[in-house]
Amino acid sequence: MSPIIDTFIAPPCYDTIEILYQDDHLLLIGKPSGLLSLSGKNPLNLDSVHHRLVQRYPGCTLVHRLDFGTSGLMVVARNKAINAALCQQFSARSVTKGYTALLCGHVEKDEGIIDAPIAKDPALFPRMAICPVNGKPARSRYRVSERFYQGEVALTRVELMPETGRTHQLRIHCQQLGHPIAGCDLYGGLDLPGLKKTPRLMLHASELHFAHPVSGEAIYAVNASPF
Repeated sequence: MSPIIDTFIAPPCYDTIEILYQDDHLLLIGKPSGLLSLSGKNPLNLDSVHHRLVQRYPGCTLVHRLDFGTSGLMVVARNKAINAALCQQFSARSVTKGYTALLCGHVEKDEGIIDAPIAKDPALFPRMAICPVNGKPARSRYRVSERFYQGEVALTRVELMPETGRTHQLRIHCQQLGHPIAGCDLYGGLDLPGLKKTPRLMLHASELHFAHPVSGEAIYAVNASPF
């Protein structure tokens, strides 16, 4: 099998990372859309959340990632011990994540669950695939906030709550629902005529709930969606 080659080159991102909270153990940041979480192997993809933060906070490490086009909340560990403690919370699924998204079309039901296993498929790279046989379990909840029109384009604002953390989970699950995330180039979010010039992926990490790894205090972080 031929090796998978990632030819993606990220365009320059001039937006800054917002530091929402910091202490001796961790950072809560607001990631801009259009910035990689981690630097890529290609030197042209050096700019990233981690590359920028490590200049200011030596030793910091990412606990989780957001897709290139996704904006919003990330928690960053300031040392390896904190990273391990936070990763354990993510692995145990004790971290609650909430996202805001604009979906193409008007979603019929006010709320629901998308339960569809996700698998890597080299033939589809960089996309993922729904695969009941080989896919890893993936489950997302959604709740409609608003149905509206932008010009002649029907859109639905939803709150998304992933219960698992698979690659591209929310993007492919919304496609599976029949309503791709607006601006999503991989899963049909640019197919409607009125959406072809959507400036970004309309997905924002708006909530992050976890326990502080040192104090045990419940952290309820909220970052309002820019759209």
